[in-house]
Amino acid sequence: MQDMEEIYKQHSKAVYKYIFCLSNGNSDLAEEITAETFAIAVEKINKFKGNCKISVWLCQIAKFLWYKELKKKSKIKFEELENIEDKLKVEEDIIQKEEKLQIFKNIQSLDEKTKDVMYLRLMGNLSFIEIAEVMGKTPNWARVTYYRGKQKIKEENSNEK
Repeated sequence: MQDMEEIYKQHSKAVYKYIFCLSNGNSDLAEEITAETFAIAVEKINKFKGNCKISVWLCQIAKFLWYKELKKKSKIKFEELENIEDKLKVEEDIIQKEEKLQIFKNIQSLDEKTKDVMYLRLMGNLSFIEIAEVMGKTPNWARVTYYRGKQKIKEENSNEK
């Protein structure tokens, strides 16, 4: 497990942006909740089971604190309540963006042919038959190369946790 200082450096911006969006651009509240999120994370890090990415866990803590803040104020406008569901999608977008970035970083460590297959599949949305045509190989070769590349990325991600 990484130390909390490293976790803070890697994930504090994402947590802040998430709360900033949920709070309609309230930077003071976003800073306060971000700080409180990491204070709780320090206390509860031993309870983190690793079932999800640490960024997801931190955003869940932040979301809980944001709800707690809303409950405290209890003067929520009806329009805000209607928009809460839309704003919660921000969390998913942030997490997906982080995961995509990490995947593309990991692809860079693969050999050239595997890298090409991964890009054609992920970015080009090509089928294995189409990839085989582009690469001058068989569809089975494309499928196996993609699978091996995916496995290598999974191994690298599990080693980083």
